[in-house]
Amino acid sequence: MSTASAPPSLPEGRYGRPQRPSRRWRRWAYAVVAVAVGGAVAWIGYLNLGAAPITAERVTFQELPGNAMTVSLNVTRDEPGRPGVCIVRTRDISGAESGRREVYVPPGATRVDAVVRSIDQPVTADVYGCSYDIPEYLSRS
Repeated sequence: MSTASAPPSLPEGRYGRPQRPSRRWRRWAYAVVAVAVGGAVAWIGYLNLGAAPITAERVTFQELPGNAMTVSLNVTRDEPGRPGVCIVRTRDISGAESGRREVYVPPGATRVDAVVRSIDQPVTADVYGCSYDIPEYLSRS
């Protein structure tokens, strides 16, 4: 009759703690997740902060009677044959926005002039932004 004997136990405290299986796979998993999140953040930043396909720069502005201002813009775009829209605004002496206008930019145009009416006496004008998404009421056929 043979009896199954239990493996011999080691004297406690003599050989240190028993070793656990390696957790190296966790490090790799964390690294993969970190690279994926970093890549997603970089892609979103590129989309939101990258070069705009259409931009405008204010060249001149001149105050007109009746709380209005004429503004001249130089428009730069990656597709010159495509129409666009730019938002131009005026500011009063306190720096608050006092007038705003969406300006249609026809295909091929590089310089656009616009008159912006203001609720207070305007002292400066600037370009808020430009886009190829033209509102229906501005589109011209």
